[in-house]
Amino acid sequence: MEIFDSHVDTPSQLIRLRDPGIDNGYGHVDFPKLRRGGVGGSFFALYTPAEMEPDAATRYALEMLSAVYDSIDKYPDMVSLARSPEEVAKNRENGLVSIFLGMENGSPIQESLSLLRLFFRMGIRYVTLTHNGDNALADSAAEGKRWHGLSPFGKKALAEMNALGMMVDLSHASDETFWDCIRLSDAPVIASHSCCRSLCPHRRNLTDDMLKALGDKDGYVGINFYPAFLSERFLSDPADAALFEEGEKVEAEFIACPSDPSRVQAWNEMQVRLRSLWRPGVREIVDHIDHAVELAGIDHVGIGSDFDGILVPPEGLEDVSMMGKIFDEMRRRGYSETEVSQVAGANLLAVMRRIQG
Repeated sequence: MEIFDSHVDTPSQLIRLRDPGIDNGYGHVDFPKLRRGGVGGSFFALYTPAEMEPDAATRYALEMLSAVYDSIDKYPDMVSLARSPEEVAKNRENGLVSIFLGMENGSPIQESLSLLRLFFRMGIRYVTLTHNGDNALADSAAEGKRWHGLSPFGKKALAEMNALGMMVDLSHASDETFWDCIRLSDAPVIASHSCCRSLCPHRRNLTDDMLKALGDKDGYVGINFYPAFLSERFLSDPADAALFEEGEKVEAEFIACPSDPSRVQAWNEMQVRLRSLWRPGVREIVDHIDHAVELAGIDHVGIGSDFDGILVPPEGLEDVSMMGKIFDEMRRRGYSETEVSQVAGANLLAVMRRIQG
């Protein structure tokens, strides 16, 4: 069984000077951890903040993309780019982990179908339409007031993505955007890193009707590991909330100057402190898997960890090398080996085949 993760934010860490060929003590994802965790492939998402102006977002996405390519070139004995399930098979034969490319927040494509096609040529195989802000494509779950769903350009981009065989990712999308895409897309759609709203009523999570619609659309949802999406109990203690807020400030200072040793040390020390917070863990993740399977169907659920993009990981899943615990818990709950393999990664490859044609 191989694991395939539909969303990690490791490209952001690469431009914060992480060497992915080294087993990093504080990082969620690096190449040795991927191999140790039995991960056959992972979508490296090029995340651009919602507050960035379009030109800055395009440049930043290209910088991250270059960093990913540089890392792949530096460690050809560990990883290789993959743009399709067929390339995954070739990489597997060569003992290599597959690195897929996604884009989190469509701002870098601006209002240009040519830029969309260029990013596809450079290997991007999904676009998460929005992040925590409405943009030129669509409304986000965090705002949701500009277009009441897809913008006129967003509808054109959706059709172009369908034609290219590029996955439309609805994580972070507003409810209205989600339903526009369900109605207008000619291909299955995905939610690369989302959880279930009925188990944790966060606006970023999917309702039961959304989960059913993804299944009916022959799509996919990757269950997210962010504690705030897994359980309402996370940060319910005021002391925990205060520590988390302090952690956000320390991380922001590190991001502003990742070459400063004092800021690196402060951020590493803060990560240790943050692990003292009450956090949901493996059982809660599998609770969300159970719920998504019940509504979307066993063929349409996978893992979208959000590692390297979350301030603190779940309890007992501090990095990607520990992913196997999820599938052990699924076995304990009575899932067959075939079903475990589907959720572990086969479903992600299957939806890529359906969309790529």
